[in-house]
Amino acid sequence: MSRIYTVAVVGGGIGRSHIIEGYVTNKDRFRVIAICDLDAGRRNGLADEFGIERRVENFDDLLAMDDLDIIDVCTPPMVHYGMVMAGLRAGKHVICEKPLVGSLAQVDEVIAEEAKSRGLLMPVFQYRFGNGIQQAKKIIDSGIAGKPYVGTVETLWRRGPDYYAVPWRGKWRTELGGVLMTHAIHPHDIFTYLMGEPKSLFGRVATRVNDIEVEDCISASLEMQSGALASFTATLGSADEISRIRLMFENVTIESDHEAYNPGKALWKILPRNDATKAAIDRLLDGWVDVPSRFETQMRLFHDALEGKGPLPVTSRDSRRALEIVTAFYHSSETRQEVQFPVDETHPKYLSWLPEEFR
Repeated sequence: MSRIYTVAVVGGGIGRSHIIEGYVTNKDRFRVIAICDLDAGRRNGLADEFGIERRVENFDDLLAMDDLDIIDVCTPPMVHYGMVMAGLRAGKHVICEKPLVGSLAQVDEVIAEEAKSRGLLMPVFQYRFGNGIQQAKKIIDSGIAGKPYVGTVETLWRRGPDYYAVPWRGKWRTELGGVLMTHAIHPHDIFTYLMGEPKSLFGRVATRVNDIEVEDCISASLEMQSGALASFTATLGSADEISRIRLMFENVTIESDHEAYNPGKALWKILPRNDATKAAIDRLLDGWVDVPSRFETQMRLFHDALEGKGPLPVTSRDSRRALEIVTAFYHSSETRQEVQFPVDETHPKYLSWLPEEFR
């Protein structure tokens, strides 16, 4: 029988979704034993709602809990680095919402600490999971799709003054970036998950929708290591809200579902170039087993990794790739120059992508 791992959820905003989608649905694998939040009302409200006994204000108290296996960090971005490092140093397993940390230097420090720790680290990229995206992944990985040609990613969402009324949002030092960091990072991760590593990027960012410090519109042209070309576009000023990923291969065109916050769940549009390709795809997907979307599957696969039954579904290296794209975007927009990947310690923004006045 598999072990049930104990969890402390830190931060009751998105943390509530982790509980509902990730832990309640996997109650034979996880048990939430503590809620940590600076807001007493939210802390106690969540604890009451889910019958959680321990209500913690001070994060450091979690590190001393001998019966606690996992710390799930769902706090604002500016405190992720310290909590992740402390959790790993305490030998805990750590789950962390995006962005994992605030610079490539920090993510490299986290990777080094993870290699020494007894605990495993899993960043959150929950949009990777669901029937639509996993079928697309299987088709691409099988080789049926063939040579990748081009791809597009559109993150067309809407955020206004009410969203930015939360004090830490829209500010460089606390949110660490805008639509590129907090919103489009998910569809961009989906793209590289399916299409592989980027080779170069020319990007621009702008603040056109809201009166905030950080950007709310972005656009970029990319070349992938495979030779495929891609474009990324995002805004927080759309009248409706969609996430749309379209991938053109030698033998098939694949388009995501357009649901903004769960694009992986519904079946994607698969357009084979000919009958032979369609038959090959039908054979490949015959007997498909349902893949629940978002946190439910990501947490289940994390449990498998803890039990030695499979790899981590998302790794710190995946987070590094996402943060390389962020770094390249900001540098390219500032210098009007193309950025080559990988982005390493010699890059001017390795220590921070924040503007000089906010570092």
